[in-house]
Amino acid sequence: MTGVVMEKSCLYIVVPCYNEQEVLRDTANVLARFLSDNSDLLSERSRVLFVDDGSRDKTWSIISALCGESRRFEGLRLSHNRGHQNALWAGMDTVKEKCDCLITIDADLQDDVNAMRAFIEKFQAGVDIVYGVRKKRDTDSAFKRLTAEGFYKVMAFLGAETVYNHADYRLLSKRAVQELMRYDEVNLYLRGMVPLLGFHSEKVYYERGRRMAGESKYPLKKMLALAFQGATSFSVKPIRFLWKLGLAIMLLSLIGGVLDLLLPGFDPGFTAFSVWCACGLILSALGLVGEYVGKVYEEVKRRPRYSVMEYLQSDDAPKG
Repeated sequence: MTGVVMEKSCLYIVVPCYNEQEVLRDTANVLARFLSDNSDLLSERSRVLFVDDGSRDKTWSIISALCGESRRFEGLRLSHNRGHQNALWAGMDTVKEKCDCLITIDADLQDDVNAMRAFIEKFQAGVDIVYGVRKKRDTDSAFKRLTAEGFYKVMAFLGAETVYNHADYRLLSKRAVQELMRYDEVNLYLRGMVPLLGFHSEKVYYERGRRMAGESKYPLKKMLALAFQGATSFSVKPIRFLWKLGLAIMLLSLIGGVLDLLLPGFDPGFTAFSVWCACGLILSALGLVGEYVGKVYEEVKRRPRYSVMEYLQSDDAPKG
């Protein structure tokens, strides 16, 4: 379908939700208004799909109420919390046959909703993937800016193809989503997987705002886990680095031992230090290798990424 200019497109906006009761109704109002205000580009079949990722608050009851109030909304309830990446995957997998294109956006709407019009215009001009990219990180703390910039540089060093200052705010054409669904790995890192598709892509730059209410669902612990997931899912360079570091420490230890024997006045503390370094390196290497082995273990089991408890859609919703 790429390269074909359509008068109006069927768009699905996929919104992962985890304990978002404070912002959900405001989010729904903003997204419904966007669909209405852009009716010159979007067909009446366009929808917003909220994916409840095992929330423990009133998120699902609000989603259910929204679905009853307007045909614009659909709700997908996962049986338990599977994490942000799996929730996104579940939503995309559910609507991949229903839409001409889809956009993924977080429920807090810190990403500028108005940028989606530019997404759609580029899609209708023949672009399969449109990345939402932040112009700057003024709303972040100094620590978060530093760690974010460091993350992108590390990922580039490891050889993973990522888009700088892009999270999971993007448009995918129908064929791009269908192709993405062919990737079978259980350990998902969408920011690295989408560029692998190789389809025609462009960027739209926007200003990121602050949360309307509630707390971030991606604290430092989860951000570090996602970064580690990306690093170990897309590169074996960390293991190769440890091998080279281990070789260097071994050579330094040998040199230190020879100097201890040949030079009576040489400080033997160097040798002891190198032994402790070697021990620490061995433990770190074993842990890292164990992480890779654990990923292989998870992939081999082929367990499903998610389980659906309930799916709410209007009677006139597009049929996949």
